Amino acid sequence: MLKKIHCQKILPIIAMMVFSLSGCLTSEIELAPAVEEKIEKIDPASEARIVTPIDPKMIRTTEGASSLDLETPLRCYVNWNTQQMITTLPYNLKAFNLTKNGIDNPLPRFEVTGFSFKTMPAERALLKLTKEADIKLVAKDAPYASISAENLRGELSDVIKMIADAAEIYYSYNADTKTLTIGRKANFTLYVPKSRPIILALLDVMRGAGITDVTTDWSDYSLTFDGDHELQKKIQKLLAYFEDNPVLIAYDVSIFKIFPQNAKGDINWQKMLNIFDFGTIKTAKTGVIGRVLTTSNDINIGTLQAFLGEQAKVTQVAEGKFVVPNLWMARFDIGKCSTTKQAESQLSLLAKSSLMPQNRIFSDITLEGTDGQITQFNIRSKLGENFLIIGIPNEILGSSSPKSQTIVFIVPRIIRTVKKQVSTIQ
Repeated sequence: MLKKIHCQKILPIIAMMVFSLSGCLTSEIELAPAVEEKIEKIDPASEARIVTPIDPKMIRTTEGASSLDLETPLRCYVNWNTQQMITTLPYNLKAFNLTKNGIDNPLPRFEVTGFSFKTMPAERALLKLTKEADIKLVAKDAPYASISAENLRGELSDVIKMIADAAEIYYSYNADTKTLTIGRKANFTLYVPKSRPIILALLDVMRGAGITDVTTDWSDYSLTFDGDHELQKKIQKLLAYFEDNPVLIAYDVSIFKIFPQNAKGDINWQKMLNIFDFGTIKTAKTGVIGRVLTTSNDINIGTLQAFLGEQAKVTQVAEGKFVVPNLWMARFDIGKCSTTKQAESQLSLLAKSSLMPQNRIFSDITLEGTDGQITQFNIRSKLGENFLIIGIPNEILGSSSPKSQTIVFIVPRIIRTVKKQVSTIQ
């Protein structure tokens, strides 16, 4: 089956692999239905981990060290006095680069001839293939998908790649130990242009996809994370998106906790119609909980605080910003910019945005707590208009403060990106 390749220069051997489309073609390698069979243990690394309860007396990292966040200077400050509604951002497209980390030496040069298997987990197929080459196989998180293949030919590296891609797993080879390691996830580093809005947008999109364990290097503008095939495809799609000078939508956010002073323990929002000219509040939309108001800039951070101050004690929970690429989903965890631990700091804002003709912005805004979604709004607005989410009782957040409420003030802005030409002349 395996034949050692001795010559140093050979023509590439292309291993043919035809995937079936809607059942019309016969595949040489395809995903097979799951079968009930005993999976052989390939390596101790593939054994299941036993999770033990966390001891409340366990010694942990101190709170001060855990709360250190390098994003804070960029994320948690909004200059409400000099907001630019439209910003043009030049960037170097070639600065984007997604690389897989870790030791990955070239595989030994063997030629594979007539390798076939049927309804076999990917790790077993690879074990069968690499055994003749005297390569040790380590499966991190087996079992993987069961696949079938017939008459695979080509260099060993080509055939291994086909099997790994079919099962949606990653592999790396250590020549010193002659070990092939496979797993569902790999460690990646994404290098991006030296642009703060772009790196914030990528961080927010990754968090919107549920990836929270990301290490950011602010010196070389890179993001390091563990990802599977699905996440890798999403990141590659996002990078391709920057080919077309995309639009980014930035949201400046301020969150307040208020304690109404009247006997009802509530805010009389109707008074706003007497204080401000008619039309200042353009729309009022009801959600599952709370309402969202679309307003002109006459209701800004200053006039809002003045209005609330007449009826309640006002405490700022946090302020900050997050960035959403057009038609993508991004997440802003309010606690990243909160100075105190309170129920409201556990909130998160999720936004999916799209830019429409005449600088109109369509925003799908979701407010989440630790137990899931609290409320959601679809908001259609013009550039220069603000959002105001009102009527969120803090009892829903588990707050012990009687009759307190959470107010979320949001200002959307537009960032237009332009690819710049980078000279190759030094």
